[in-house]
Amino acid sequence: MLGAGAYVGWNIGANDTANCIGTAVGCGLINFRKAAVLVAVFVIVGAMLQGEHVMKTISKGIVKEDLNYLAVIVALICSGFFVTLATFYRIPTSTSQAIVGGVVGIGLAVGAEIDYAKLIVIAESWLVCPLLVMALSFGLMALVKFILNKFGARSLLFQQAFGWLAILSACYVAYSMGANNAGNAVGPIANLNILPPKVLLFIGGVSIAVGTLTYGKKVADTVGKSIAPLDIPSAFVAQISSAVGMHLFSLFGIPVSTSSAIVGAVVGVGLKKGAKSISKKTIMTILIGWVLTPTLAGTVSFVSYRIINYVAG
Repeated sequence: MLGAGAYVGWNIGANDTANCIGTAVGCGLINFRKAAVLVAVFVIVGAMLQGEHVMKTISKGIVKEDLNYLAVIVALICSGFFVTLATFYRIPTSTSQAIVGGVVGIGLAVGAEIDYAKLIVIAESWLVCPLLVMALSFGLMALVKFILNKFGARSLLFQQAFGWLAILSACYVAYSMGANNAGNAVGPIANLNILPPKVLLFIGGVSIAVGTLTYGKKVADTVGKSIAPLDIPSAFVAQISSAVGMHLFSLFGIPVSTSSAIVGAVVGVGLKKGAKSISKKTIMTILIGWVLTPTLAGTVSFVSYRIINYVAG
């Protein structure tokens, strides 16, 4: 049971590490290994301090009835599988969408009551979050460009300052990811009431950290280098914008996609630099992944549970 939750957490770290440090690594500010260590630390801190809001939503906010052990295991494994697949192909996908899709699929399979009003709010947030972050990064990039033009873009002091700001903002993104996504990994397990919430969140945070350190580099290259070219000020803007967006939704207990947040932020930065700087092919690949992930996770969870339950019965 805990292994299935740890597997989902590992997938979150492997895929969503890019959302924390892809831009900083992509612009050459910091190497992947050092950045991954920072992410691992702040993910655990975010999970422990503010991860409970989203965990409650995943646990009982969508499917309003208790789930059995088999249902929880199937939901976690099926959700994790599609994130593993996306990570293998270097596609930043949404672990939040995967786990929500898996939980809904299982809820339908067992005939449990689904809170469709809550589900609609979550689905709407998946659209609102990247657009909000995109607008924020576009405006902030305009401000940063004004400051650099006004006071000298080549100033060593400004370059160093933005370098440190970019690293700090990466830590903030990691904190926000822990606050939002640790609950995705252990929320279904919380439904069973077998361990205290803080223990589950610690397990979720540590498993995300392990995924970051062991397999996070592949998707980091896509986010940092393949969507739009970034320099150090751009990396800072993208990271701080996505972190603010994720943190905001975390406070309301809404599981949002860290992938959609950082991609929206990078697109906002790219639009400020000129639409030609954005790789439309990469964006389209990512969008297709966002649609397929919750759909397939939900469908496979539903079918797998029905088959296993039939064979076992």
